[in-house]
Amino acid sequence: MRFISWNVNGLRACLKKGFEESFRALDADFFCLQETKLQAGQLALALPGYETYWNYAEKKGYSGTAIFTRRTPLSVRYGLGLEEHDREGRVLTLEYPAFWLVCVYTPNSQDGLRRLVYRMEGEDAFRGYLLGLDGEKPVVLCGDLNVAHQEIDLKNPESNRMNPGFTQQERDKLTELLAAGFTDTFRYLHPEARDAYSWWSYRTAARDRNAGWRIDYFLVSHRLRERVAEAFLCPEVFGSDHCPVGLELAW
Repeated sequence: MRFISWNVNGLRACLKKGFEESFRALDADFFCLQETKLQAGQLALALPGYETYWNYAEKKGYSGTAIFTRRTPLSVRYGLGLEEHDREGRVLTLEYPAFWLVCVYTPNSQDGLRRLVYRMEGEDAFRGYLLGLDGEKPVVLCGDLNVAHQEIDLKNPESNRMNPGFTQQERDKLTELLAAGFTDTFRYLHPEARDAYSWWSYRTAARDRNAGWRIDYFLVSHRLRERVAEAFLCPEVFGSDHCPVGLELAW
């Protein structure tokens, strides 16, 4: 089974930059999106062979997640079931017989770390949600986690230590999630890979210099990691300031 995850930074904009061609070329069974920036009824997008599930933010033009799937799920969950964390359309979960598929767009702590406290509370709630799912069946989690976990995961760690996405608090929350029973599939297969990034700032033409960050992930429950056949990044695919990331599971 092939999974793709992509923060499209506005799906309507991405559609003008070759999204459908990239979608077909990546040929995934499950294609998960973050930062769709849509409301219901704003986009008519039919992709033959796929069912589509959307979780919209209340705020227009903001956040949002979606999953395109070739396989009809047993059930669909929108958010965490917690009103204070479910207004921004950040979590979408599909249930299948052998696993849960969770697509997440983790909040950015923002300039001045003004949302860091909210993010920390949300991280704890989300970890509890995942552990509840994992108690029933294994979890495949993907999305923009908005954190570079280790120094190897960004180009300039020293100059970014107090910046959103590389504070110790954010990194520690990902460490805590992994320690609770999840595997970072890319690092599992490619522990020493350097200059392997999924996001580059538009502001500084960083992609031209590959001065990026790896902040987009596939995590799986530990008991699925022996099924991980490949975990990969697609920096050759444009259309957003993020590139798609992928996972192949042998099933």
